[in-house]
Amino acid sequence: MTIEVLADVESVGRRAAAAIAAEARAAVTARGRFTVAVSGGRTPWSMLQALSGMDLPWPHMHVLQVDERIAPANHPDRNLARLEASLAAPPTSAVPVRIHPMPVDAADIDDAARAYADTLTAVAGSPPVLDLIHLGLGADGHTASLVPGDPVLDITGADVALTGVYQGRRRMTLTYPVLNRARRLLWVITGEEKTAMLARLRRGDRAIPAGRVRQDTALVVTDLAEGR
Repeated sequence: MTIEVLADVESVGRRAAAAIAAEARAAVTARGRFTVAVSGGRTPWSMLQALSGMDLPWPHMHVLQVDERIAPANHPDRNLARLEASLAAPPTSAVPVRIHPMPVDAADIDDAARAYADTLTAVAGSPPVLDLIHLGLGADGHTASLVPGDPVLDITGADVALTGVYQGRRRMTLTYPVLNRARRLLWVITGEEKTAMLARLRRGDRAIPAGRVRQDTALVVTDLAEGR
């Protein structure tokens, strides 16, 4: 695990975007496409804003979701709206970015999880190996929607699963198998409330969900609060 400590949230966002851009260019050169999965929450907003203004091989990029709240289409609880607003039409691209939303508003949510696993296979092979997965860290040690005590933590035979209720909603989430196959993991962590969990992540503490994600391919970009 490599850790870079920057001065503020904006600097973290720009550095994270630069890391994604570098991986995108390298992947398109090597394999003709770039597959990236983005986590929800507020932390990646500045990263997405910075990324959207970059001159990238957008027509060859596939953007997926790491997790999503199960809520109706266009509901404010959904992460998709922010992702689409940030990346759907970057000024440096003549075509829209391929965003693959988690189908959490489907009538059969179990079938929807299986369908999203099929989407992963379609864009990233069998078994799917994503070029980069962006992750955040919760103050309770969760990452993606892999939260403490949820049975989804023990899933080994599926790349996409459904959680129990967490903060008022069930979630659809990528699971450890696909997270740990990624070529690169990018952690973006800001906020003093996460200081203790960042220390545990750095130690590889498997008692927290984040600590069960592989570290050898990981870059952590964080602000000064976590570097103390």
